[in-house]
Amino acid sequence: MEITTPAHQSDHYFSDEERDAVYKSIYLRRDVRGQFKPDPIPDDVLARIIKAAHHAPSVGFMQPWNFLLIKNAQTKKKIHDIFLNANDEAADMFDSEQGEIYRQLKLEGILESPLNMVITCDRDLAGPVVVGRTHDKSMDLFSSVCAIQNLWLAARAEGVGVGWVSIFNKKALKQALKLPTSVTPVGYLCIGYVDHFYAKPELQAAGWRDRLPVEDLICFDEWGNTDNTEHKGLIEALSKPAE
Repeated sequence: MEITTPAHQSDHYFSDEERDAVYKSIYLRRDVRGQFKPDPIPDDVLARIIKAAHHAPSVGFMQPWNFLLIKNAQTKKKIHDIFLNANDEAADMFDSEQGEIYRQLKLEGILESPLNMVITCDRDLAGPVVVGRTHDKSMDLFSSVCAIQNLWLAARAEGVGVGWVSIFNKKALKQALKLPTSVTPVGYLCIGYVDHFYAKPELQAAGWRDRLPVEDLICFDEWGNTDNTEHKGLIEALSKPAE
């Protein structure tokens, strides 16, 4: 990836190698489900990953997240059972053909991964009135998602796989984890070293859905305005392969 750095801004840029590493982590990140190895993650590696998550941006500097680490086999089994119930319900929501494909997909690695982690959002942590959340109460949830993304990219840079499991009955999950009323689970993550990372996202490789062309997702100044007369260079650059 060739990037030109404006001379007057060079002090604010990473070196080419540093910058390439950031993009490499982004483009090679994968949602891992079935290729976990049992090897434990060393404490120093795990600490770096968690610190990266903790340095995510948060609206009003709320930092509403907590990191609940799960290694106990019985707890994992309990969570896995909650997943299985929800997964059966989900399969019935698709038409018969898609439902059959859905049932063949592996959508979690709860039991196989050496570490499960729940990133939560404490919705009362920063008080009733928070800078930036005054008109959209969801901003604390969005902030916790930023922590998940930071963790995911840092883990990929460390050669550690992460899989996000979202198919749960939230009430059952909260009860199993004994979460307080004000705390909601945002991301249930399966974490560990892997045999391999897939070249493409698994759902894309399985034919479930292709990556959308990003140049088709761009509007200018208002929704639906796709007149790119003044932005042909941008559209051309977006059309080039990124990975």
